[in-house]
Amino acid sequence: MNTPFSGVPYQLSGEPGKGRGAPPPPPPPRCFNAPVTDYDVLRVFCAANGGYGNELCVVRDGSLLPDRAERQEFAAKLGFGETVFVDDPERGVIDIYTPTLRLPFAGHSCVGTAWLLDVPELVTPAGVVGARLDGEFSWIEARAEWVPPHTLRQYATAAEVDDLPVPPPEVGTPPAPFGQRGRVYAWAWEDEAAGRVRARAFPGRGDGIEEDEATGAAALLLTDLLGRALNITQGAGSQLLTAPQPGGWTEIGGRVRLER
Repeated sequence: MNTPFSGVPYQLSGEPGKGRGAPPPPPPPRCFNAPVTDYDVLRVFCAANGGYGNELCVVRDGSLLPDRAERQEFAAKLGFGETVFVDDPERGVIDIYTPTLRLPFAGHSCVGTAWLLDVPELVTPAGVVGARLDGEFSWIEARAEWVPPHTLRQYATAAEVDDLPVPPPEVGTPPAPFGQRGRVYAWAWEDEAAGRVRARAFPGRGDGIEEDEATGAAALLLTDLLGRALNITQGAGSQLLTAPQPGGWTEIGGRVRLER
């Protein structure tokens, strides 16, 4: 599992009636000519009471939408922050999309999908992600260089982070890798000695998602920067746990709930 991979460096800064005359059931939702009848919605990085968390869509049978353009259109149509297509459930081969981009790796997608599939690893375009379950937490192990560029912006107090307005999207000229130039992760210590952090994430993609409720990739970057385990409260109340590991790896964990 612990094999280095090359990557991108990050930047700091009701059922119808039955019987005669009943109308036929509606057709399954479609994207292009491929039917998609089965996908799960999870909440990842939930709080201790099971609330909050960042929604994730997982299409368990990726063969229904084999083409990348079809997948991108379907992800845009659904409008979740991230949508995962499972290409091999036994080996954990997955493909990840935002409404506008295909991602080589994403933290909350991997944490949620690993929990749903119950596999020891996931295979992403960026590399092989280790996975494990420990009580109520689902954990993955990944590398900072797999994460697209973010601006990690520290503030003096958690109250300052709470009060931040949503920044406008930024457009790179030329575009930054994976189109992530405007992604800002704002954070502050709540209790530095205890490793407790308050954070908010602004993807800046201009796709209608102004703030991410929980962002595993950015938490990975912050952990790699600080070199210590963190307990992060992000968004309205999501919880992310992280811990640096030997050889440049970082673990990210959180609670996952099946929403529908």
